Amino acid sequence: MEPWLSGTHTDLPPVLRAVVHALELARDDIDAALAHLPDSALDARPSGIASIAFHLHHIPRSLDRLLTYAEGGHLSDAQLAALQSEGDSAGSKSSLLAEFHQGLDAALIRIRAFAADPGLNLAKARAVGRKALPTTIGGLLVHCADHTQRHVGQLVSTAKILRGV
Repeated sequence: MEPWLSGTHTDLPPVLRAVVHALELARDDIDAALAHLPDSALDARPSGIASIAFHLHHIPRSLDRLLTYAEGGHLSDAQLAALQSEGDSAGSKSSLLAEFHQGLDAALIRIRAFAADPGLNLAKARAVGRKALPTTIGGLLVHCADHTQRHVGQLVSTAKILRGV
């Protein structure tokens, strides 16, 4: 059963609940896609598409960046360095999945923290990047869900290609 149909997280406002469910679905889909994939496939780039390793680095690190903006912050030097290394070689499947799971868990905690704010205003203005591109808290939170799902779909497709399915 997909998380959004599970009746969970009813303590969260609907938008935050949907974001949490999307991230839970991402976890489920990635774990299933990688269950039978060898470590040797993680850096493969069939037809030049992004590797599975890239997506496993990019998803948690982009969530970290997006949530920093949603919280009203600016990226740290460490976040910028992590961004630059997203295309680096994989390592083992277990180490990549550990980074993915830890990053997802951290993102879920940060998303829940928004619900603890009694004055939460999803329309509150936020700025993204050096150019301070305009958006809102709600826009950033929803983008956490849709951006993650986009990369999960790409990862799942790549895993299917590599498995010959």
